Amino acid sequence: EILTRIESSLNNIRPFLQKDGGDVEIVDFNDQNEVILKFLGNCSTCSMSSMTFKNGIEKNIINDVPEVEAVQVINLSTELA
Repeated sequence: EILTRIESSLNNIRPFLQKDGGDVEIVDFNDQNEVILKFLGNCSTCSMSSMTFKNGIEKNIINDVPEVEAVQVINLSTELA
């Protein structure tokens, strides 16, 4: 049920990501109530990925699914973060 709600939250953002040739997928939701995501396509190399993640994806997921305590992206490169 939580994964379905996380997916629904991501679906609100996906059109913006897909418009620029990118996307995001859920890799895991662990016992620490942490969502692990992976950027796909252009999102994995875009210089705006860090801002998109913090101000869009992370904020929406935490607002939409209060059980989520943290959100991480496994392939957000350190020079973009």
